[in-house]
Amino acid sequence: MNKLTILLLFLAMTGCKQKPKAEKNEASVPQEISESEAVYPDAMVKVFDAHGGLEQWKEQRTLSYVLPKPELPETHTIDLWSRKDRIDTEQFSMGFDGEQAWLLNTDEIYKGDAGFYHNLMFYFYAMPFVLADDGIMYSATEDLKYEGKKYPGLQIAYEAGVGASSKDEYYIHFDPESHQMAWLGYTVTYRTGESSDNVRWINYNDWQNVNGLLLPKSITWHKYEGRKILEPASTVTFEEVSLSETSKPQVFYEKPENGEYVPINMQ
Repeated sequence: MNKLTILLLFLAMTGCKQKPKAEKNEASVPQEISESEAVYPDAMVKVFDAHGGLEQWKEQRTLSYVLPKPELPETHTIDLWSRKDRIDTEQFSMGFDGEQAWLLNTDEIYKGDAGFYHNLMFYFYAMPFVLADDGIMYSATEDLKYEGKKYPGLQIAYEAGVGASSKDEYYIHFDPESHQMAWLGYTVTYRTGESSDNVRWINYNDWQNVNGLLLPKSITWHKYEGRKILEPASTVTFEEVSLSETSKPQVFYEKPENGEYVPINMQ
């Protein structure tokens, strides 16, 4: 875990993905497939249902939440259909207009990588529903054990060329009784182009109901030794969460006049 700030923690821990809208691919997983959601493994459908269901999620258009950083709170806004996004603070803004990432940083306060960070927290926050995105391949994985309890799960991989780091891998583990998501494991290939077997782990055990959907109220990174999960290391909370079936105007996500476009490193 990064020992400096939450922002640097995020920049070090994972890659983000932009996924175009396309027809979903068949999932290759040796498990029973639900008839109602034919492209998803049955276990994945049960997880979606435990969080309010994909149908309800797909009806939502705009998601927003605040990361209450003491030094500079961030308001994140995402169009769930197009994946355009925007982050606003009192000192800088950044976003993605559907084609290019941009940064408004007139006072040069922001020192990070806006092309990487602009939608990073969305993919952690919108679990488990982002695991219904296009280009995903599902396969079986061994149970995860923590404090004497076993959590079944699925391994998530991406088709070549999907997202900014298609070699990243994810592992979703869920409560065997409630089917609510409990753990997310992920590898980092950010801008290296090389696969990794170093799996980091986030605990999802603090939920809130928003428009009938069970979404995180906070998530906690843990220290780890391989698949052995150790003590908590860092927690991120989400405040003022809202979902709407209404979209923001196109101009909301466009680069401001004084902003500049920034590169997104696609592998």
